Amino acid sequence: MKRLRRHGQESQRDRIKQELFQFNKTVEHGFPHQPSALGYSASLQLLAIGTRSGAIKLYGAPGVEFMGLHDENAAVTQVHFLPYQAGLVTLLDDNSLHMWTLRAHKGLSELLEIGRFTLTGPPGAPPSVTRVTAVLPHSSGELLLLGTEGGHVFIVEVPGFREVEERNISLDQVASSVPDDYIGRRNLEHVEALQENPVDPDQVVIGYGRGLMIIWDLEKRCAINYLSYFVWWTDDGSYILSSHSDGSYCQWIVGREDVNEEEEKSDIPYGHFPCKAISKIVQLPTKEGPPFLLFSGGMPRASYGDRHCITVIHSKTHVALDFTSRIIDFFVIKDGPQNTGDPSALVVLVEEELVVIDLQTAGWPIIQTPYLVPLHSSAITCSHHISAIPLKLWERIVATGDLQNTHYSKKPWPITGGQNLAPDPPQRDLLLTGHEDGTVRFWDASGVCLYPMYKLSTAAVFQTDTDPNDNMNQSTEGEWPPFRKVGCFDPYSDDPRLGIQKIHLCKYSGYLTVAGTAGQILVLELNDETAEQTVEAKVVDLLQGQEGFRWKGHTRLDVREDPVLFPPGFQPFALVQCQPPAVVTALTLHSEWKLVAFGTSHGFGLYDYQQKNNVLIKCTLNPSDQLAMEGPLSRVKSIKKSLRQSFRRIRRSRVSLRKHHVNKSGRRNQCQKCTFHSLLHNFLNSEQLQDANARLEAELAEMELAPVQRKIEARSSDDSFTGLVRTLYFADTFLSDSSHNTPSLWAGTNGGCVFAYMLRVPSIEHRTEEAVTAQPAKEIQLMHRAPVVGIVVLDGHGAPLPEPLEVAHDLSRSPDMHGSHHLLVISEEQFKVFTLPKVSSKMKLKLTAMDGSRVRRVGVAWFGSSRTEDYGESGLMVLTNQGDVHVVSLPTVKMQVHYNCIRREDVSGIASCVFTKHGQGFYLISPSEFERFSLSTCNLVEPHCLIEAPLQSGTSTQHRPQPSRARCIPRRVMEHALLNDESEYSIVRRTRELKL
Repeated sequence: MKRLRRHGQESQRDRIKQELFQFNKTVEHGFPHQPSALGYSASLQLLAIGTRSGAIKLYGAPGVEFMGLHDENAAVTQVHFLPYQAGLVTLLDDNSLHMWTLRAHKGLSELLEIGRFTLTGPPGAPPSVTRVTAVLPHSSGELLLLGTEGGHVFIVEVPGFREVEERNISLDQVASSVPDDYIGRRNLEHVEALQENPVDPDQVVIGYGRGLMIIWDLEKRCAINYLSYFVWWTDDGSYILSSHSDGSYCQWIVGREDVNEEEEKSDIPYGHFPCKAISKIVQLPTKEGPPFLLFSGGMPRASYGDRHCITVIHSKTHVALDFTSRIIDFFVIKDGPQNTGDPSALVVLVEEELVVIDLQTAGWPIIQTPYLVPLHSSAITCSHHISAIPLKLWERIVATGDLQNTHYSKKPWPITGGQNLAPDPPQRDLLLTGHEDGTVRFWDASGVCLYPMYKLSTAAVFQTDTDPNDNMNQSTEGEWPPFRKVGCFDPYSDDPRLGIQKIHLCKYSGYLTVAGTAGQILVLELNDETAEQTVEAKVVDLLQGQEGFRWKGHTRLDVREDPVLFPPGFQPFALVQCQPPAVVTALTLHSEWKLVAFGTSHGFGLYDYQQKNNVLIKCTLNPSDQLAMEGPLSRVKSIKKSLRQSFRRIRRSRVSLRKHHVNKSGRRNQCQKCTFHSLLHNFLNSEQLQDANARLEAELAEMELAPVQRKIEARSSDDSFTGLVRTLYFADTFLSDSSHNTPSLWAGTNGGCVFAYMLRVPSIEHRTEEAVTAQPAKEIQLMHRAPVVGIVVLDGHGAPLPEPLEVAHDLSRSPDMHGSHHLLVISEEQFKVFTLPKVSSKMKLKLTAMDGSRVRRVGVAWFGSSRTEDYGESGLMVLTNQGDVHVVSLPTVKMQVHYNCIRREDVSGIASCVFTKHGQGFYLISPSEFERFSLSTCNLVEPHCLIEAPLQSGTSTQHRPQPSRARCIPRRVMEHALLNDESEYSIVRRTRELKL
């Protein structure tokens, strides 16, 4: 009977797990790390970005996103969409080609890899023969032309990747078709460019590395013209633009016989001094007026060789767009269907961001990107998530952000491919990121796109070298080249002490508190109007006059004495300065009581921001802890202390090892670890040590160890940073007796100590007159001294206490104050429940692991059922140092589910993880990307989109104008140029002189 009941309980628990918990990695927010290739489909209106890690990401209209990952750990070097098809081809640096398609499945599109191909040359041929350097998808959609390092051009059919050997273009064919005078002493070398004639699909240009360009007829299989170097063929097929290594570009007339010399153009835009190469050039016509000319590079080598620029010239407007990182690639979007109209937007992919420029609005302003925003424009130092933002606060933040974005273009986002079929977000969520430059950025995290809403800067409060009037878009009148700074990526911080370490926002009152690297805590309030005010600092001495300590770290920030003009938005009105100015490690805000609690490695304090005075100061510094006095920015570290810690750690591990191997009878257990240590002792100086290690690892891998609760090792009180405050928590609960609840503050330290203080908060009527007081009530010392990472008080029903003002806004039920409350203390080692007010141990849960798991992040979340709307449970989300995510039930404190989430080697990802109140989470997978995941079955934010292939298959060749034979360069000019090793620019100039 007991077995049947237990079986029924287990099946019911499994059913609840299926309804409540399900792990999904849903979407990646931010800018792809280390982009390496850019592609664009005018017919699909899709943007593609390849990365060095082998990822391929597609973006269309906001909410339309796809991601694929190559099995090979190789960089994507080229991305090409197939004309008028929902497919693309990627080239990796391992010389492999991959075919991808957007296939519809159950009403949604998914990105799938459907083929891969690697060129194989003749037996004995060197690898350079088949090393792909240029890719051209033919307009027919059936062929792919592959130029190689050896100079050959291979033609393969797609999507099957079948090589059409009879149509390949070999070097011998090219050499036999071109007169010797055109080649001379030059070796054709690798194929550097391939492009199809826009009006004749049978003609293809092959550009070789030494400057010769061949116009090849695919049907006749012969060369029909020879020019020097190629980059761009204009839309009407009459001009070819070539750019060169000396910073010049030339315009070659191809389509007519009656050519005037004035129509030819050659120029060095930024000469006459030596210039860097122009790597890419584009010329696009307009219906009315002169064409647009765009090119990258070409800057004067000596003065501006380190600039990353794209020059845009149209009529009398000439601008050199100066980017903050290296340019990967760019393209231009045109108006109208299939991009047949005037140029409308320039899309530039640089190493650290994507910049889109409006080419139809005066001044060419930047268009705000709805995705691919560089989260790391300044390095991210912390994150904070707030769920279910009230509409009034949301609208005020949006309005404040709009005032900051007046310099952006009003044009809509130009990339509009696909359909976003995802339902509207059920609630408004905010993600706040703190940055190294002292800014806090507000992001709309409600849906698939992480959209920037508002940026708060705290640097204006302090005296720094930053110029508040500095504008990146300012340019000097008459400057040449006419530079204009574009982009927001700025990784350099004028003062690292400005870095934001902790953030807490009350969504009901609009109060915000942020804490920084130099011990500064700012309290801010949302104001819709500009205000000029002085912020006075309240210094808090956390050492409490203890002697023998000398701070060796950075100094505190100097506060501006003069009034500061703060723009609309969050404006500071209170400032607390910790002394010593150590990093703030814990922060919490109670907007109903008007209190802020903060902690560092030296202690914690309580500040009343309504009366602007200190309520409580507690020093937790261990007298033997000298490392806590050095600070993270100190260059002087105690080597002696570090060595002493290392030896102490080794000594403790040996003692614990001996205790582990001695059984109850006093005899040693001959286990695998004993065997290993005996082998290690015997072969320490021999060559068999590596063999012993390998043999032991193999034996341990074959052993089936039952999961048992890991033995917790007691930590010494001499360990460093035992006084560091890890968590702070406000609660209205029972501390003195079981009949009178009272406000309280709880603090947990790195040494396993929990402090509880009873607070007396006056009523609202007397709040401005009477002071808040605090007195010590409880102190708990965990037996094993493990760091306390979380504190939660559970009410009489076992539910976590609601947030401040949550009950007042009718968004949560009132906590049960009739039953007994419980205190849940989460340490790195275990979860322990105490009864209140007696603080007696009731139950505990140790981490079940054999690999040394420790708790790194905890958060309380509500898990709603996917089948019943009115049912849900509160649970504790837990992240360990192994990258595993657990859900622990409340109040029973039992392990519910366990998932592998983050790689254990990804230390920064684990440290950056933040949980939401509804079972989701974020963590950094790179300095510029957040991975979003969910543990809830009913709270998922993921793309749901559909891509439809174009109906037409391209313009019919029967209606295309037939181009005439291209105009050749005179033979005597080419001979003179080859003999004197002249540049392409000289060839054009001599042609003009001879009037040929």
